[in-house]
Amino acid sequence: MNELLDVTEVAKRLKCNRNKVYDLIKSGLLQGLKLGRMKVSTIELESFLVRNAGKDISDPYNVKEIERGECS
Repeated sequence: MNELLDVTEVAKRLKCNRNKVYDLIKSGLLQGLKLGRMKVSTIELESFLVRNAGKDISDPYNVKEIERGECS
């Protein structure tokens, strides 16, 4: 079932802070929509996770592939 999540809910699911979610949206990696406050659909969140598997998105403006054996 598709739901709309607010930024706080997205941050909880991604285990990051709200500012990181806003950075992901501003960079275009995560598509949000504004209905009063910024929201993200659960379908978009799932798609984002699939699209970015194996990538280091610590800096959403400089996405890198995670090298094999890199854990930190």
